[in-house]
Amino acid sequence: MIEPMSELGSEQLDAARNILRASFGYDDFRPGQAAAVESVLSGRDTMVILPTGGGKSLCYQVPALLLDGLTVVVSPLISLMKDQVDALTARGLPAAFINSTLTSGQASDRMARAARGELKMLYVAPERFDAGTTAQQLRKIGVSLLAIDEAHCISQWGHDFRPSYLRVRDVRDALGDPPTIALTATATPDVRRDIAHQLALRDPKVVITGFDRKNLTYYVLPARNDAEKDTLLLETLQKYDGLAVIYASTRKAVERITHVLNRNGVRAAGYHAGLDDEHRHEVQDDFMQERVRAIVATNAFGMGIDKPNVRLVIHHSMPGTLEAYYQEAGRAGRDGLHSDVFLLHAFPDRFTHEYFIKGAYPDRTLVEAVYATLQRLADSTGIVTHSYEEIATAVRHKASARDIESAIRVLEQGNAVNKELESFTRVHVRLLATPERIKKELGSDDSLELGLLRSLWRIAGNALYDGAVADLQSLPAGLGTPPELSAMLEALQSKQFVTWSRIGGGLSLVAPTRPLSTFPVDWTLLEHRREAELQKLQAVQQYAYTKWCRRIFVLRYFGDPAARTLGETCNACDNCLGIAMERPAAGERSTAKASRRERTVGDEEKGTSTRAPRRAKHATIETLPAEAQTLFDALRAVRAQIAKEEDIPAYIVFDNKTLYQIAVHRPRSLEALEELHGIGPVKAQKYGPRFVAAVADAP
Repeated sequence: MIEPMSELGSEQLDAARNILRASFGYDDFRPGQAAAVESVLSGRDTMVILPTGGGKSLCYQVPALLLDGLTVVVSPLISLMKDQVDALTARGLPAAFINSTLTSGQASDRMARAARGELKMLYVAPERFDAGTTAQQLRKIGVSLLAIDEAHCISQWGHDFRPSYLRVRDVRDALGDPPTIALTATATPDVRRDIAHQLALRDPKVVITGFDRKNLTYYVLPARNDAEKDTLLLETLQKYDGLAVIYASTRKAVERITHVLNRNGVRAAGYHAGLDDEHRHEVQDDFMQERVRAIVATNAFGMGIDKPNVRLVIHHSMPGTLEAYYQEAGRAGRDGLHSDVFLLHAFPDRFTHEYFIKGAYPDRTLVEAVYATLQRLADSTGIVTHSYEEIATAVRHKASARDIESAIRVLEQGNAVNKELESFTRVHVRLLATPERIKKELGSDDSLELGLLRSLWRIAGNALYDGAVADLQSLPAGLGTPPELSAMLEALQSKQFVTWSRIGGGLSLVAPTRPLSTFPVDWTLLEHRREAELQKLQAVQQYAYTKWCRRIFVLRYFGDPAARTLGETCNACDNCLGIAMERPAAGERSTAKASRRERTVGDEEKGTSTRAPRRAKHATIETLPAEAQTLFDALRAVRAQIAKEEDIPAYIVFDNKTLYQIAVHRPRSLEALEELHGIGPVKAQKYGPRFVAAVADAP
């Protein structure tokens, strides 16, 4: 139900619309945005559920520019943070981020800018609040709004559960309990309730515009094994134009599929969490700048991409939940143009997920057996020095090291076991190299590695050859931050100058002689979570097998009322289009059913239908005349040059939709350029002259 708008709310929205036009170049809010902005500006806790590409960020960015203090945005991925801040600064808006990529000096400088009132938005990773005084510093500055992006991560029932997100409620208290807005694209009713509970939202305004992405068409391509999936993948990329994101389940699969694509003439790059920072940035930049057509990724790439013109998302293997599938499929068509999403499905895909689910939520009998084994292995003080592999061998139950890790996590949650974390700064270092070798290979006085070894020698002297403990924070600041020093130690170890390890890490029993039954282990919750995850997996399997409308299936899963109004067919999934592929029998390949559209084309010749066959190849935003297409290509070249100069993704300059408008309307002044959708005064002044010049030079 739409709540009546107060007179104050109307004034606030007028001011917000002025900001929207002046700073972002949009004439008005999209569905749901106005209600969210009004709620935030009134100081009310707010929960926003908008589909991917629905403009969630504006729901806190516009209020942030109107509120007096600082808006703190908790964001889960470094790459996503950087993209958001790059886009804001390109518009001349005062925003910055603080994360692990910065030196301590850079982080302090940004905090000082916030204290001086030079920033309106500060993006922070949730882990930043786990240690140090970040929350206390921000409270002193004054936080007017706390925004939790990708808020499904805060829910124990969400598909991307992150422990650091569960502590955001404490962060909110530490920041002075500011009004809070939680935003996500994927949240079932259970997850929405849990988000509100975990964040202690007070009477939140819940804004849901619906989960339907009307510009996406959904397909499921059945196969028996990975070899058939590879064939289907290549056929799909041949048949459909445009940039593609291909999701794979493991790092190994990413590398294999990337090789298959490149070997078959599709320029592709692989992306997963195992890449070092430099390589990961290079791969992402290649995709964002469209130097490769496809990126093959694990879900590590999921929330980190904000590229509007992805035309294809292809899942090479089935995700474990419909939330994950919808989130990742939603990376297609964020510019609002038609895009296609494919699930390559084989029944055995579910077995991998079942294995991980049962490992994450172990049986009670296994947890009890592990606890009994820890009691046997512990010393008189309750300390257990054995590895997970050794515990797995000793337990009287068939178990792997991964099963042991899961059981110990349950015991930790029940306060039966303490698991000491490795120190972030305290390390044990043993020197291997002789002074002669060090002088020969690291003899340069300006070598940071030599400086590090000298500092360690001053601390320990000859004892460094036997091994010594050092605190990285106590070393000279000019050598670098603890993460940078850790990287240097890693490099020295790879060249066999030193061996090193972090101090700490290990298990201890809270009360070695107490029976497990006396600890508050929540067996019911454990069973509930395992069953909930298995049910989510079953929902994805049902989606793959349904013979009815796939869109309605997804909307019903998320509790979207629109599912009741779509009608019997959506004309935007393979089932409703009549082109779903038959599942292969033994010894056969998948084959497509007779296409309903193909049948109606035949009927059309007899005068019985007006339907046209669907074109597989993607058309441009609109059919441009030849001269406009020539100008569009010239505008893309200008955009690419600016993006290269500023080291930002091209879409941050102007997206394709804006370039099409320029090509069609041919503005010959900055004032005329500023009238176009998505171009505010700042961007018009910053980039406009070069685009207006390109228009003037066009034939």
